[in-house]
Amino acid sequence: MRITLSSVFVDDQAKAQKFYTEVLGFETKVDMPMGGGARWLTVVSKDDPEGVQLLLEPNQHPAATTFQKAIFADGIPATSFATTDIQKDYERMTALGVVFRQKPTPAGPVLTALFEDTCGNLISMHQML
Repeated sequence: MRITLSSVFVDDQAKAQKFYTEVLGFETKVDMPMGGGARWLTVVSKDDPEGVQLLLEPNQHPAATTFQKAIFADGIPATSFATTDIQKDYERMTALGVVFRQKPTPAGPVLTALFEDTCGNLISMHQML
């Protein structure tokens, strides 16, 4: 087995697509209507377009909204992305107005940073040392 799809709940799919593509640099892989205004909307790394897809999943279910708000309030990231130059990404994203909760910080064998994705999530990024 291998992981091909993971998801994060988002409060607005259009806003999420803009953030994840224009700010984080991913590209849209699949974007198709699912009914009720929801879309099957996935993004992938430009460096690995056939790699793991991230589903930007609408948080319309009450349990999803409750879960998303609770982990955000507790400072728990919804997911983590790897980078090869965390300082460069931190500076680029800060210049774009991304709100960071934690600047790049050593944590054992990695540097980590924590930011808000504008769609209700905290996201971690990490660089192996």
